Amino acid sequence: MNKAITATALAAALLTGGTATATGLYKDVELSIDGHTERVSAFALTVSDVLAARGVTLGVKDVVTPALDSTVSDGTVVDVKYNKPVTLNVDGTPMTIETTASTLSTVLAGTAVHDLDAAWVSVDPASPLPRAGLSVTVSTPKQVALKIAGKRVEVTTTASTVADLLAEQNLSLSATDVIKPMLTTAVAAGQQITLDRVVVKTSTKTEAVKFTTVQKRNTSLWKGETRVLTAGRSGKAKRTYNITIVNGEVTRKVVVAETVVRKPVTQVVQVGTKTSSNGVGINMARAGMWDRIARCESGGNWHINTGNGYYGGLQFNRASWNANGGRDFAAYPHQASRAEQITVANRYYAKAGTSPWTCA
Repeated sequence: MNKAITATALAAALLTGGTATATGLYKDVELSIDGHTERVSAFALTVSDVLAARGVTLGVKDVVTPALDSTVSDGTVVDVKYNKPVTLNVDGTPMTIETTASTLSTVLAGTAVHDLDAAWVSVDPASPLPRAGLSVTVSTPKQVALKIAGKRVEVTTTASTVADLLAEQNLSLSATDVIKPMLTTAVAAGQQITLDRVVVKTSTKTEAVKFTTVQKRNTSLWKGETRVLTAGRSGKAKRTYNITIVNGEVTRKVVVAETVVRKPVTQVVQVGTKTSSNGVGINMARAGMWDRIARCESGGNWHINTGNGYYGGLQFNRASWNANGGRDFAAYPHQASRAEQITVANRYYAKAGTSPWTCA
């Protein structure tokens, strides 16, 4: 116990009666500081003397009961409540409260924070308030949308940040996963948090390499005709891909290395440019007969191509057309004029009469 004699009490004792009187000023009092009570013995006339004996320094807003100039006697209870600043950060909104309460729970009970009973508090509400004050984060329950790997769920959470929410839901992140918004973002009611599961891997495979085609003009071939001079051949290449998979679906595939195993062979094709008969004579003999046959064979449509292997008004097949010099005029019968088709028909007629035509 502190038996120190304060300057005020000792001076008063000496003035009023010497040592015997001073001894009578020795008091036993109860001193309670922010709820912590102890028995104090000291030479004291007033509450101020008791506090001085214990080295208690008061701030302007601290509260003492009884008043500092009140006289004390044995058994007097002196109650000191320090004024303390408490900063509450409620769902991202800070507020500062000055209080003489001894515990955080008392401060929280006096606020208008909704759903306080279900809220997350960064400091145990039963904790005593230090004289220097306290900073406390409070996160009330909020409903948010959590979209994980493309699947959306609604959750109620008291997490204060996105990182806290993931921890609350037992969700971990790989080095390649993507979270939006960022982990340090404060959680707000109605917010959507998206977690995309991202996998990046490499794959190596041997694949065909398409050959290219080069065209060369040929004036002896009819326009629309082609002839392959060099057949193309696909090559082979060993390719390594960097593949990005988001929520189970490939979103990006990039070649990062390639080794040619077999070079492709370029295909060379001659393309016909001939569009006229170059002075080949026209033979219109028996034109009336050929018109009648054409009406029976093709309905008189000299440029018909039915896709059945027979062409033009007289329905030549390709072999008969070529065998009788049809290529003097066109690659296919239906590409030639009526007069040119009749000319080729007269050539065929000279060999076989009308027997090739069922409509003769």
